Order: sequence, then C-alpha cells, then structure tokens
Amino acid sequence: MRVYFDNAATTAMDDRVIEAMLPFMKEHYGNPSSVHSHGREVRSAIEKSRKKVAELLNASPSEIFFTSGGTEADNTAIVCGIQTHDIKHAITSPLEHHAVLHTLQECEKKGLLKLSVLEINEKGEHDLAHLNKLLKENPKSLISIMHANNEIGNINDLNAIGNLAKEHDAFFHSDTVQTMGHYKHDLKNLPVDSIVAGGHKFHGPKGAGFLYVNKAKKISPFIYGGAQERNMRGGTENVIGIVGIAKALELAYEDMEGHRKHVEGLKTRFIEQLRAHISGVEFNGLSADLDKSLYTVLNVSLPPSEDNAGMLLFNLDLNGISASGGSACSSGASVGSHVLRALGASPERDAVRFSFSRFNTVEEVDYTVEKLKELYGVIA
Repeated sequence: MRVYFDNAATTAMDDRVIEAMLPFMKEHYGNPSSVHSHGREVRSAIEKSRKKVAELLNASPSEIFFTSGGTEADNTAIVCGIQTHDIKHAITSPLEHHAVLHTLQECEKKGLLKLSVLEINEKGEHDLAHLNKLLKENPKSLISIMHANNEIGNINDLNAIGNLAKEHDAFFHSDTVQTMGHYKHDLKNLPVDSIVAGGHKFHGPKGAGFLYVNKAKKISPFIYGGAQERNMRGGTENVIGIVGIAKALELAYEDMEGHRKHVEGLKTRFIEQLRAHISGVEFNGLSADLDKSLYTVLNVSLPPSEDNAGMLLFNLDLNGISASGGSACSSGASVGSHVLRALGASPERDAVRFSFSRFNTVEEVDYTVEKLKELYGVIA
C-alpha cells in the first residue's frame, strides 16, 4: 500500500480542477493583455476567477491579487506594507513560516525596521498580553501572525489579534496558507489587512496563489514591469493556475463541512490508536486538541528508539508511507524544525507530521499505525 500523509506540504489536484484548467492549455492560449478576441476571452476567465474567489471570501474583487503562491504573497504584503505605510516596527512569532520570518529578519538586517518576537508557551500558544504591551510601546507596527501553524497545527485567534491591531492602528497581516480552503474566511468581518493563499494546499495547482489586501490599507507593488493585476503585479498572468485555484477554492467551499467531518474522523482515529498502542507517544503543540488545531495536521513525537533514531521518515517511506519531519520547506535541512526548537521539544525524540486530506481513508490510517507498531517493536 502507498499512503500519502503529507498534505500540509502539498495536496493531490482534484480531477475537476484539472478539467477546468485543460481548455486554457489547449484552446484558450491568448495573452490576457492583448486586445484581440483571443486575449479578451482569457482576460474574461481571469476576472471571473477573481470574482469567484472574492465572492467565496466575502471580499471585493479589487482586493484580490493573483500571485505565484503563498511565499510571494507573504513577501508582497510585508515588504510593501512596510514601505507604503512607513512602518518602523514589526511583531511576529518564532513559529512563523520562513516566508514570513526570513522576510522580516531581512527587513531588520537592512535597517528598515526593528523586529520584536512574541513570547510563546511550551504548547506554542502566543502571549497576547505581550502583544498588547509591544503595541502600546510601538503603535503603527506591522503584525504578522499566521492563522494556523503548518507544523504543529495550532490555530490562532485572528479576531483577538486583529482587534488589538485596530486598537493600536497597526497593519495586521496573516499567513492563511494552511487554513484557506479548509476554513471559511469572511473578510468583510475579519479584522485583517492582508491574507494569502497557495492553491496546492487545497487540491489546486502549484505555482498559483493570491493575496488579499483590504482596500482601506492599499499597498504598492512588489513586482514591476507591467499593468497586470491592476498595476499591482507586473508579468503575464499564470492563467492556467488562476483558473485552477479559483475552481479548487469553489470545490473546497461546496462541501467544507463534509470534508472536515471525514478528515477529523481520520485524525481522531489516528490519535486514539497511537495512544492505545505506542507507549510514550506525545503530540507536539496543540495538534491533538481538535478544538484548537487544524483538523488536517497531527504532529507526533515518538519515544527514543535505537532502530529509528534519525531514520523514522526513511523507514516509513520504505513501507510506502509519505510523511514529513516538520515543514516541507525545511525537510532537506540538517538544522531541523525551528518550530519544534522554539517549543523546547526533545531532540532525542523523532517528530513526524502526518497531514490528511479528503482523499485519505481509514484503511490508510490503520495501515500506518500497524507499520509504526512494527517499527517500535509493539507485539499485537
């Protein structure tokens, strides 16, 4: 059996998304900036996609800008938010994705701002009293806190953070890559200034994302060179990706509750079986708390084992199981997970992130648990 439990890294494309994209690979190949009919029909598809995304998120189409993915969108929101609004101080978390953390660190290195890092506890929960203190000391800051962590699944309260940001006239950006397509975002009522998405996290194409920027907090472009995306992003649009991401989001919203119920059931079963069969198993962050974590992510810390030390992911792969040791963007690095280090997790224990999608099955969960039992010498 082959099992794919690395859906927080990327998901399989839905066949219906591929079908929606195909005509724009074959028949509709015009440049959307061209004024002739070939160009106009493609331009129309882009604008229909923008309208669809805006509709689903309860935003205005003028607030949606298509990008190459979440990383570009994060960089745009942060760098251009700082420049446009003359921001000299930023606040973030040690648990942020490197698309945010490295961008802010680079801004500080260049002398553009002073960076403050929020205090967290051993479960990865942010200290909002500390955030309030930092905002009082540094009004008009930029805050960048993700909606949910890509490694440990912790969900952050965007309303609480956003209301503090409003109170102190701060620009609030949130990386919503892991929650987009899995949770509803009502942007007319959510106190955020910008959020982002990457299509491949919810069964859409890689290389396609979008940025939402509240029209009250407009920012300057990050990429120059053309009038595309309402003068906000130069370069010929990735038409295939744009059509695909809009279709993927539409499908995600069609039966979000059904998808959630199915995936939550898989995660619950996984937690229960691991607790029942592997002595000393622990769960990092809040990933085992169904009310406070992504239903798609479970970060498991397994007891020290001579046979599996540093080899667990490899051993799982030999058994046909694909999982991750943290964020996929850091999977080839020897430094390990910055998120788990920030939590003070023991380096002697093997940590594995299992992440699920609507295409996974109960049989795959049971097979994976059986293989873990074998790897850890559990006799049935």
